[in-house]
Amino acid sequence: MDDFKNFIVQYRGAIIGGLIAILILCTGLYKLVIGIILLVIGMFLGNYVQKNKYDVKEKLKNFIDRM
Repeated sequence: MDDFKNFIVQYRGAIIGGLIAILILCTGLYKLVIGIILLVIGMFLGNYVQKNKYDVKEKLKNFIDRM
């Protein structure tokens, strides 16, 4: 019984994470989570491009020239 308690105490974060993952999968909430993640990535990418226009332009130009 002590081994089981130690297991639960040691891995409680992983157990809670697994239960939350199962709940998200069962409810179909993963579609919303993926959408939010893509939205945040797009926001960061747009911000990076806006602040580093000339660097991005040069990198794209060099990449196209290689092709």
